[in-house]
Amino acid sequence: MHDFGLVEIMLSAAAIIAVAACVVWVLRQARSRRRTARRADPANDYAVRGYWGRSTGTVNYSSFVYFDVDRDGKYGVGDRPMAGVMVRLFDEQGGFVASARTNNVGFANFAMSTSSANAAIRLPGTYGFSVSVPPGWRSPSANVTQSQRFWLEPGSPAGLVSQDLPRPVGLAPPRSLAGKMPADRAATLSVMASGQELERRALAPDTAFRLELADEADAVVIAGGALDRQLALSPYPTDLGLMSPQTLPGKPALRTIDFDDVTGRGFRKIPCGHAGLQWRNLNAMAQDHTKGSEGYVNGNVSGDHVAYTSSGYPAEFWSETPFGFHSVLVSAAWLKSEGEMALIECWLGEQLVASDALALSALSPLHYAPMLKEITRVRLSTKHHWQMVLDDLVLTR
Repeated sequence: MHDFGLVEIMLSAAAIIAVAACVVWVLRQARSRRRTARRADPANDYAVRGYWGRSTGTVNYSSFVYFDVDRDGKYGVGDRPMAGVMVRLFDEQGGFVASARTNNVGFANFAMSTSSANAAIRLPGTYGFSVSVPPGWRSPSANVTQSQRFWLEPGSPAGLVSQDLPRPVGLAPPRSLAGKMPADRAATLSVMASGQELERRALAPDTAFRLELADEADAVVIAGGALDRQLALSPYPTDLGLMSPQTLPGKPALRTIDFDDVTGRGFRKIPCGHAGLQWRNLNAMAQDHTKGSEGYVNGNVSGDHVAYTSSGYPAEFWSETPFGFHSVLVSAAWLKSEGEMALIECWLGEQLVASDALALSALSPLHYAPMLKEITRVRLSTKHHWQMVLDDLVLTR
């Protein structure tokens, strides 16, 4: 009798499951028929919504982060969206809820919905948004922590609304100038702003130097030891490398290669002959061609395209006719390779003229400015074979 009862129970359970499945199927079929009827009726093509009491959608509630190029605390035409910046969401009691990194257009998105169990923002209340500032950086907009109050709003797409979105958050890296002195020369370095000297420093032979730059600094002048040069400063950290007496004279005619004219599409291997140079293992790519590629976005400073070392392998550009190498902006392609070491070697024929090791970041380009008068080949490589991003390569011919 016991075994027979167990079988009866199992059969009953199976019957209940079967009936439930039938009910679900019938309901789905009915819903499908109603949907088909609505779509078949032209009167429903542009129907005005009559019932606003239910919300079943999910909306991205976003925090926007930008690279504050002019450091004025306002998102302006010269500023750029930043990718890969971490933003955290906190509840009313300060408890951690979720985190998201900004995407290729600068938005950190948090799902908001009263009907989805997976949404980060599901209930009314006050939520805090905190932008994680990279080490050494600052926020000219002074609003890395903000809060917004949410309340129920039936009929809205997500069922919740707030008064506004968080205000755009601007970030800026420290502006610095670094370089190395040759063993047999001394010089004087002057930091300038609108033609006025802000700071002067003696540079001793065989030493490395690094100094922080004031926001208003716009040029650096180095004099003495046959190392004379003048450089207009960029909004990014600058490295002069090992300074050579073989420097560009006065104010040379400069040509900027920004890689935007390599292709009008998303991607193309840079062909030999482009800009009058030979190229190996360098590709031109639109900054948003690859999803989640922080350095391709943050390393882009002009136009839409950057160049990068193909699959992280050593790359070169060269010419039989000597040319001057003024500067280039270089970045790491991915946050996973933050701190990757780049090696940039410059040759004149078979003679190695310069060799500099540089630490790369995917958050901001580094302005490498060797200002070499005459070379025939540049070789680019990374220690761990991660991709190096290049933009605004400046040469003289």
